[in-house]
Amino acid sequence: MRHEPKFLKLYRTGELKQRVEALEKMLEACSVCPKNCGNNRLRDEIAACYSGRLPIVSAYTPHFGEEPFLTGTRGAGNIFFGNCNLRCVYCQNYQISQTWKEQRLNEVTHEKLAEIMLELQQRGCHNIGFVSPTHFVPQMARAILIAAEKGLCLPIIYNTNAYDSVEVLRLLDGIVDIYLPDLKYADSEVGFQYSKVRDYVKYARMALKEMFRQTGDSLIFDKDGLLKAGLVIRLLVLPNDLAGIEESLKWIKEELSPKVAISLMAQYYPTHKAATDPRYILLSRRISMREWFSAVEALEALGFEEGFIQEYESASFYYRPDFDDKETPFKDIRDFEICK
Repeated sequence: MRHEPKFLKLYRTGELKQRVEALEKMLEACSVCPKNCGNNRLRDEIAACYSGRLPIVSAYTPHFGEEPFLTGTRGAGNIFFGNCNLRCVYCQNYQISQTWKEQRLNEVTHEKLAEIMLELQQRGCHNIGFVSPTHFVPQMARAILIAAEKGLCLPIIYNTNAYDSVEVLRLLDGIVDIYLPDLKYADSEVGFQYSKVRDYVKYARMALKEMFRQTGDSLIFDKDGLLKAGLVIRLLVLPNDLAGIEESLKWIKEELSPKVAISLMAQYYPTHKAATDPRYILLSRRISMREWFSAVEALEALGFEEGFIQEYESASFYYRPDFDDKETPFKDIRDFEICK
């Protein structure tokens, strides 16, 4: 039986239009993320994320570097938004997340964003993956509505840093099929030092609880093994245990479920400020094999069975995007293996 994307039901009932309007209302005094800037983005007042009224699309492409159940044989249809509500000093996408003056040149209309989704669908992608969507959720939802009217029928992936508003996520219930959040830290002081936001752990955990409320711990696959709905939490191992992997895993097990799918990632490498600024010396190297296996052991000891583990040897060498090449910013690499 074919699994229909959630947003199509809302579209047919008229609920999707109502959700879009409610989300756009939040732009009048911007509260679409926990920063609650209060800027009127409908009048193009620039918020703390350096974003205004229109969405910024820095690149879009069939992407083969995601987990295998997302990329399949024809790739995930990833759309990379410019700017970000975090300022991670080690951001691998810093070329588009932290160059706001340049990114204003990549603004597109809502209609153009809808056309991009339809183009990725026509190119055979298995899904539409919005990367760093938090600060553009109302614009994303408007474009989904426009694309639905023109035949979009792919699952929607919300690939986020998890510094999300619970109110916004509730409005996305029934629009998003797959939540793909990073849980970056287990200590908010570390989050402030390296991502420049306050209370990261508080807000990220609240966001994950809401995502879990919507999806539960079950993953829904089609006959070809492609993920159609569910929650997958990504944990990026950082040097010197700055991510607090074991503590985050314990929280997920105790507060959500030991059956939640985990994607444990080894792809960290020092880039952006982490590679050059002595203030961030603890992030100035890739993770050691001991640090990696310590994280893997914690995952296994806590009994998580669903998800993926990157291969230590290859991960940090292939996940080095170059967004100067908008069409193919990533190499074609599949280096995840199923948890055993």
